[in-house]
Amino acid sequence: MIAVTAGVVIADQVTKSLVAAGRIADGSTFGWVTVRVVRNHGASGGIASGYPILVTIAAVAITGLAAALALRASGRTAAICLAAVLGGALGNLSDRLFRSPGFGRGGVVDWIHFAAGAGNGSLDLSDLAIQFGVLGAVAAMLITSRSGKTHGAAEQTDPAPPTI
Repeated sequence: MIAVTAGVVIADQVTKSLVAAGRIADGSTFGWVTVRVVRNHGASGGIASGYPILVTIAAVAITGLAAALALRASGRTAAICLAAVLGGALGNLSDRLFRSPGFGRGGVVDWIHFAAGAGNGSLDLSDLAIQFGVLGAVAAMLITSRSGKTHGAAEQTDPAPPTI
């Protein structure tokens, strides 16, 4: 679990640093993906962008929740997916804490734009880890829950073995 979380944080911060330093040119296109650097001081979609400290406090709470859920996950697949969510939350939180204009007021470096997507939304690897991690965790929990009910129901309806 730690390896997944660390891998997401490292990949996210390395790509953001490369894009912010101009190592990957703004406007570069890779198939459906265009690189466009945006500093997001708000929550998802720029919500509450005028309140960066409030957004940072919310990000700390969400990161704590992701950590608690990852540690309490009952299945391995759900735990791995929640570790990716935690890595994404930590990646974005580190931007808010350590990037300009200052501690707790920094902007998340979003740089991925999809040509097929509607609107002007932007994201980064942390956002992708969060989105796909949540989807994967929910799917894993639903599958585990349904298979547990099916097996439990079958066990209850089976007649007891004869005693000798």
